[in-house]
Amino acid sequence: MKNRLIFKKLQIIVWLLFIGSMAHAAQKSIRVLIVGGGTSHDFDRWYKQADAATLSAGGLYIVTYTANTDSIAIYLANTDVLYLATNQNINPANRAAIFAFANAGKGLIFGHPALWYNWKDWPEYNQQLVSGGASAHDRYGSFDEEIVNSNHPVTKGIEQKFTLKDERYHYVADPAGPGIEVLANNHVAGSDVVYPSVFVVKNPKARIVCIALGHDTASHDIKPYQTILRNAVKWVAHQ
Repeated sequence: MKNRLIFKKLQIIVWLLFIGSMAHAAQKSIRVLIVGGGTSHDFDRWYKQADAATLSAGGLYIVTYTANTDSIAIYLANTDVLYLATNQNINPANRAAIFAFANAGKGLIFGHPALWYNWKDWPEYNQQLVSGGASAHDRYGSFDEEIVNSNHPVTKGIEQKFTLKDERYHYVADPAGPGIEVLANNHVAGSDVVYPSVFVVKNPKARIVCIALGHDTASHDIKPYQTILRNAVKWVAHQ
């Protein structure tokens, strides 16, 4: 009887180890391509260094950074999530590669500089992938952030309200776009005007998260931003 109990316990232990190994295998490392470079921001410091470090910590994310937009299509062949945070030119071939990546159901993050109306000759980008954009922002300064959907995986574990310094982007949704689901917004004292800071684009094929925050250290180096970024990449990668 005692031997049978021991054997039964060993079976349970082996089974639990098997389940644990399967779960670990299922949560494989997410390959993230960060595309930075351009004007008005320190891309190397905040995206190549700070955000890459935020995502690399813990081993869940394998990060590649490039400021060469001509190489986007090459990198996308071995990428799970595209994190676009650039305002420099993207040639037609690589524009097509980004849309093909989205149409294949992959994950996309659009960071601070990429939410601007950067490309007048590429209106499809803002309309279909960002579902709008910004063409103005407040002067750099403090404003309040509020999580309006704390049940979404992207905003899980974030304090409901926090204050930071940043460029407060005047993002406006395009009525011709697929629409957005706002997860966090911002406001300043003395004004009733509210703008989205973190939102999901309701793309019919891809998972897309936009993060309007990110001008400098006051965003990149605070825990709410870092958690949102890590959560967003994990969610768009279906993990």
